[in-house]
Amino acid sequence: MANESEASGGKAEAPNGVARERASENGKGSGSFAEAERRWRQRVEAKPISPARTSSGLDIDFAYTPESISHLDPMEDIGLPGEFPFTRGVQPTMYRGRLWTMRQYSGFGTPKESNARYKWLLEQGQTGISVALDLPTQLGLDSDDPEAADDVGRVGVAIDTLADMETLFEGIPLDRISTSFTINATAAILLAMYLAVAERNGVPAAKISGTVQNDILKEYVARGTWIFPPEPSLRLIVDTIEHCMQHAPRFNAISVAGAHFRDAGATAVQELAYTLADGITYAERCVSRGLKVDEFAPLISFYFYTHNDLFEEVAKYRAGRRLWARLMKERFGARDPRSMMFRFGVVCGGSTLTAQQPQNNIVRVAYQALASVLGGVQSVFTAAWDEAFAIPTETTAELALRTQQVLAYETGVPNVADPLGGSYYVEALTDRVEREAAAIIDRIDRMGGMVPCIQSGLIQKEIALEAYRHQRRIESGEQVVVGVNKFSREEPERRQLELYEADPSLGTRQREELAKVKASRDNARVRRALDELRETAHGSGSLMPPIIEAVKAYASVGEICSVLRAEFGTFTEPTSL
Repeated sequence: MANESEASGGKAEAPNGVARERASENGKGSGSFAEAERRWRQRVEAKPISPARTSSGLDIDFAYTPESISHLDPMEDIGLPGEFPFTRGVQPTMYRGRLWTMRQYSGFGTPKESNARYKWLLEQGQTGISVALDLPTQLGLDSDDPEAADDVGRVGVAIDTLADMETLFEGIPLDRISTSFTINATAAILLAMYLAVAERNGVPAAKISGTVQNDILKEYVARGTWIFPPEPSLRLIVDTIEHCMQHAPRFNAISVAGAHFRDAGATAVQELAYTLADGITYAERCVSRGLKVDEFAPLISFYFYTHNDLFEEVAKYRAGRRLWARLMKERFGARDPRSMMFRFGVVCGGSTLTAQQPQNNIVRVAYQALASVLGGVQSVFTAAWDEAFAIPTETTAELALRTQQVLAYETGVPNVADPLGGSYYVEALTDRVEREAAAIIDRIDRMGGMVPCIQSGLIQKEIALEAYRHQRRIESGEQVVVGVNKFSREEPERRQLELYEADPSLGTRQREELAKVKASRDNARVRRALDELRETAHGSGSLMPPIIEAVKAYASVGEICSVLRAEFGTFTEPTSL
């Protein structure tokens, strides 16, 4: 039967032919449909209709039809997967060709403990490593710094010197595993350490892949782990991008991270707009340095939180691809399609996790992972349900990873590129999100760009206002959070939950290891390397070569940052906040 059908061409052509015949018989062109829709709406709207909005406050219709997207051009606005404007995905076959990278954000205690967790996660099927760094490392403080005493290894792994990085990746094949570092102010130092470890393991820099977050602008707004003022920080970022262009072209030197805008209170639309505005700033600085757009742009990736409004999240990512592609082509003159690709990773979890009825978080994260994949993500980290309380246990981390694996291998969702493409609602919402985000970016441009808007406190104020509004909606019951303001019940005491507990001696153990390194290294070489770094910082040359030399001499993160603080100063929050 199959051969007969194929020979006649009927299997491929009959359905479309029948549809054309029926349309002709009924005389229903687009004009007739518009009239039918008008009559239908008159009937439906005669009845009470509850208003509805997305999580960003965008009004949404009760149903969408072909007329809802009649203004969109099928090629210019929607297009095909893997082709400009990339609305439907950055690859033609998407996950049929390659699944997204599955990561679990992990790092705690000492490098030895985190190394064991990474190896265990890889054994469970994780396909990439996402490194969480402790606060002292993020802030450029060594574990033996008095200001770091209570935070060593608490929310991530402590990294003081190259010796720690060597331990962290011992036995892990860096030429086959993609590694992501959630690090910003000290990103150049951690990148230098990772490059040095790869070199010592015989892996050329050209073969390593991964990402350093390296997005300092959102730190000034949403997280607070900054060190230096904007201008020297931007210099450092461009230095890392230029270094990766020349030596590690498979490694993303920056992941512009809207995720933290979102968790601080921004809406999905604001998250997208602020993130792309940051990306514009970094691209402008690269161009000012003299770098060619088609050489640096493929090294820029993005990073978001996926929250619970499934269709708005899908639309956010589809709109982001289209908007970034147009920005790179029209504003920066990119010609290489790779320069226009909006490649992004996500976290499913974050501030949407609740301490009340915490196992509800399993369901939330699963839906968020679904939205991310439907939106065309390249890398996913699924939070464990107990992360509202503590670092996940092996059991909860495994379940979070299995959430992705079930989605990848059992649901059939990855089998088709952009399966929601063509949905009247999704296409209309994608268009609306793009227009709203573009309007915010235009306003930021008129005010001089993202740096002046951050220095004045404008972006911080806008996010704080949205966070306040969101909390009011929860408190009033307008925004339902299951188990919190609806369907709540008395909670078991926290001690009844099996949670990860940090070893109280880990800070002492990490300080002891640091003392051993400082006692055994060539301290004269360290001084020479730091002097060279100081001289370069005082001038205008790239900071990556002297940072790499200092790292190889086993200078510590704190020692390197002390030199740079002395030259650059530190960032001060706007007093108008």
